[in-house]
Amino acid sequence: MSAPARIPTEVDDLDAPWFGAVLGLEVTAATVLDRSSGTTGRARVALRGEPGVPPSVFVKLAPFDADQRVFVTHTGMGVKEARFYRDLAAEMPVRVPGVWFSATDGADYVMVLEDLVAGGCRFPTPDDPDIAHRATDIVEQCAALHAHYWESPRFASGGDLEWLVPREVTRDTEGGRMFVQQAVDVLGDRMDDAFHRIAAIYIARTADIVQIWQEGPGTLVHGDSHIGNLFVDTRDDRTGFLDWAVLCRSPGIRDIAYTMCNSVPTDVRESIERGLVDRYCELLAASGVAVDPDTEWDRYRVHAVYSWVAAAATAGMGSKWQPAEVGISATRRTTAACAHLDSVGALESILG
Repeated sequence: MSAPARIPTEVDDLDAPWFGAVLGLEVTAATVLDRSSGTTGRARVALRGEPGVPPSVFVKLAPFDADQRVFVTHTGMGVKEARFYRDLAAEMPVRVPGVWFSATDGADYVMVLEDLVAGGCRFPTPDDPDIAHRATDIVEQCAALHAHYWESPRFASGGDLEWLVPREVTRDTEGGRMFVQQAVDVLGDRMDDAFHRIAAIYIARTADIVQIWQEGPGTLVHGDSHIGNLFVDTRDDRTGFLDWAVLCRSPGIRDIAYTMCNSVPTDVRESIERGLVDRYCELLAASGVAVDPDTEWDRYRVHAVYSWVAAAATAGMGSKWQPAEVGISATRRTTAACAHLDSVGALESILG
């Protein structure tokens, strides 16, 4: 279906006629059940109408806060996610929310997605008693995703996935440098020496480190696979992936390091991470992708810093992107992971 005449920018725009237009069905009532805003605006909406109209949907649109709208427009995150749901979601080899409608128009975007809550899905946390099992399943799902797109010719110039290839870092603000500095300014007095050691090397060598993160075979990665962006389909205990706003072409180990360092408690992570990196390599090999486990382990140590940057940047923003305690907890976990893995030492060895 073609895009409607307007893409809503406010929750109040989500009325019955608009849903009728995008669903191609008669919708007689649309009632907002709840709403929230972070890097996107979000609303659960109950619908009534002719057979085929879903009882409820989950809608993502522009953030409600004006400053956040400027940020999301500048980064293109919202448009990128809408393009994912419009163009790629149906071919994913991993569980993602079902898509009723997704459209973009310049910097504007909207997504009408499956209501996972109504469907009985649950949302995991780092404190779940089955977190080791969940981490294993996440790694296995990532292997399926990455093998499917490993070194795909679709990323090449003129390919339909060319838009996912990161551009060269040309400004100090790119790569999250200014957000890391903000985290140091806001949180520094509450963090240990390991935190400051990571921050120092990252602020000094942002462009070089971002370049290191792009080295090696590329695939389609989620890019933000912390546990808050995951769900569990309780029908088959399968982990699914939400919030695809920063998907890109990158080494697949990025997703593995991101999840393990950001979302798995330190004691659990330390006991299973090397085994899971090996398991990831085994699954890739079973799909015809040959990788060396020792090389991937070395990359894992370096990409742990990527997970730290994401967590620290989020924490430095207070509660604008995530509740403040979520960002701080993730920063402490990723700091501990980088210290345990000697990620700074690994970077220093590469950087010289």
